[in-house]
Amino acid sequence: MNENKDKKLTGISKASTVEEIGEFWDSHSLEDYRDQTREVEFEVRAKQRRRITLDPEIYAQVEIQARTRGISPETLINLWVVERLQKT
Repeated sequence: MNENKDKKLTGISKASTVEEIGEFWDSHSLEDYRDQTREVEFEVRAKQRRRITLDPEIYAQVEIQARTRGISPETLINLWVVERLQKT
């Protein structure tokens, strides 16, 4: 969104923040505004992810550790791998 003094409002919701947009669409259906939309094309450039399989018993232990930290198991494993790589 435009952060200068002239806040730009979105077309349909007339919201000026991401939070306001979310609140609007939590209580409205796009189907009710279909005539105000237009088709667009865009490209998504997401980083490619790799999967690593873990033994179910190891994953269960990781889940417990992650839960105590309030993060996802995937985030915890990524943090651990980064820590280990920085040590080498």
